[in-house]
Amino acid sequence: MSDTADLAAAGQSLWVDNITRELLDTGVIQQFADEFSVTGLTSNPSIFDKAITDSTSYDAQIKSLAKEGVVAEECFFELAIDDLRRAADIFRPVHDSTNGLDGWVSLEVSPELADDAPNTIAAAKKLHAQAGKKNLFIKIPGTPAGLVAIEETIAAGVPVNVTLLFSTEHYLAAADAYTKGLERRLAAGQDLNVCSVASLFISRWDVAVAKEVPGDLKDKLGIAIGADAYAAYRTFIASERVQKLVAAGAPIQRLLFASTGTKDPDASDTLYIQGLAAPETINTMPDGTLRAFHDHGVVTGVLAADGGDSAEVFAAITDAGVDLDALAARLQDEGKTSFVSAWKELLDSIEQKAK
Repeated sequence: MSDTADLAAAGQSLWVDNITRELLDTGVIQQFADEFSVTGLTSNPSIFDKAITDSTSYDAQIKSLAKEGVVAEECFFELAIDDLRRAADIFRPVHDSTNGLDGWVSLEVSPELADDAPNTIAAAKKLHAQAGKKNLFIKIPGTPAGLVAIEETIAAGVPVNVTLLFSTEHYLAAADAYTKGLERRLAAGQDLNVCSVASLFISRWDVAVAKEVPGDLKDKLGIAIGADAYAAYRTFIASERVQKLVAAGAPIQRLLFASTGTKDPDASDTLYIQGLAAPETINTMPDGTLRAFHDHGVVTGVLAADGGDSAEVFAAITDAGVDLDALAARLQDEGKTSFVSAWKELLDSIEQKAK
């Protein structure tokens, strides 16, 4: 059995954090599903920016849409949805066999809506209906406005991947928004089978503190953040509030570890895969990291349900002068800014190709 299969056997879903038309056309995504135990896929504006800008595979469709007068943003969603529909079909058997727990793909609303709840809600409903795939998540950032949108979107029956979460507090706020949406559906007598995942970003923590902490703490914070959030996740999903919904037919909002490609060239290329193995969670990883773990990764154990030594790591990092709460807020803001920048570059690239 391969190492990716070992991870799946430990109860964690493996998703790939990449999509390009070439990966679909050449059968690589299908190979990931068949041979690498991959059961889902995520995307974001940066991924699509690179996919479309660095490829000619989209040019004919861009040309056709441009002749129809389709503007750049609408053109992008046409391109992305076409790709994600194909990916959704690849993972549909898993989705069906797990009763909707797994087998998802994700499409993000415009990052420029991160602070605009009403338009995020409208965009989420529109994009999900446009895609027409039951196993497609709409990604909404866990910003203050995003949390409002998440509750409303779940209440409307649209499945959501909550993105740009960086701390346990961010995770719990996202979990609360999801739960409120389901509670509204329960009160209204509506179907509770509306799924969600909460995506916690990992590697950016270690990048952010690399020059601020002593050597023995290097590359320790990201995994500690994941372990602490995992403990909170286990407590939350076992709560009376959540179990009441589960008893009425609701799914669990699973915790997803994102941004798990290793950034430090001196660290293991499977650092955040081996270190974040955990039952009832998801790890979405770049395809290079997926291949590395499939080749030489090792499952040595799973995260402790109580957070392990995360509190000790936090204390040591704080003693080194790092304000973790302030850093979480900064990372979320920087992530939002980064996605907006990638979004603008993406639309500009489409406009240039259209010309």
